Amino acid sequence: MQRSHNYTQQPKEEDYSEIIDVRSPSEFAEDHMPGAINLPVLDDQQRAKVGTIYKQVSSFEARKIGASLVAGNISRHLETHFAAKDKNYHPLVYCWRGGQRSQSLAAVLVQIGWQVTVLDRGYKTYRAYVREQLEQLPQQFTYRVLCGLTGSGKTLILRQLAKRGVQVLDLEELANHRGSLLGQEWEGEPLSQPSQKWFESLLLEKLQRFDVDKPVWVEAESNKIGKIYLPHSVWQNMKDASCVEVELPLAHRIEWLLQEYPHLLTNPEFFKGKLECLRSRYGWKKINQWYEMIDGGQGHALVGDLLETHYDPAYRRSISKCYGNVVSTLPIVDLSEQSVQTFVNSLVSWTELS
Repeated sequence: MQRSHNYTQQPKEEDYSEIIDVRSPSEFAEDHMPGAINLPVLDDQQRAKVGTIYKQVSSFEARKIGASLVAGNISRHLETHFAAKDKNYHPLVYCWRGGQRSQSLAAVLVQIGWQVTVLDRGYKTYRAYVREQLEQLPQQFTYRVLCGLTGSGKTLILRQLAKRGVQVLDLEELANHRGSLLGQEWEGEPLSQPSQKWFESLLLEKLQRFDVDKPVWVEAESNKIGKIYLPHSVWQNMKDASCVEVELPLAHRIEWLLQEYPHLLTNPEFFKGKLECLRSRYGWKKINQWYEMIDGGQGHALVGDLLETHYDPAYRRSISKCYGNVVSTLPIVDLSEQSVQTFVNSLVSWTELS
């Protein structure tokens, strides 16, 4: 009897031994199903070669050469990745649209004797699933937004909340981005943000782990984190949520920022380059004042002036525009471990009462 593989249109309907993405490495890097491994049946160069032959010679020649390349790649995967799989192995396989690439691998695996499921219409089905879920799922949660002036330790507080078992959605972590202008790079190296699609995959995976009956804490963000845009449903629900504002004295905010971003003062030219982005708003006179503070090693004065001149007014404008439901303002003495734990206790109590 000829064996055949199964099809599914529901990427999450059952558990699989493994999820295999057979697309090229560049396609996989842009986005893929979380937990999937990449076993390309055509790498990027081979895919480009076959595509060129298809356009410039003929579809027949392209299929013939493509089949040879696919066969060679599948052979290598069989000799390496699949060599130790037992007879109960059951993978989900997908390519771009559930076509020849995924079916080529599935056909070979089925003939060996494994149960194989192919995602019907491939990655396009998965991507449609992500978009649909990100419209529906975020609306099922109750959100609590932690806001506060720059340097108030909001990320630190939220991470301590998470350690207490509270549901926390760390959007900056998912977007691999430090929120402020001065935090966009670390130790002089650019942070590599995920693609928009991969961010959405990570976001959905995170939300699916949460309990809809428990609140989700999130830091006040704009609808754009670096180059990443928040899905509309997430952003709208954040704006409608109750907010708690953390209030930390200016002196301790300055200390925290100097501790968090030590590279700014140890790399003065790098710091000056970042500040130049503010020239159109504040003019060369103010920029030169900040440059003089950098050259004079006046870190505390510089950060304090940046906060009072730029960051604090920008924060207040943003909060009044986007987060109008600040229901409580809680002071914190400093960001010592004891103070943070006391503040976290207050947030937990507030959550239980609200």
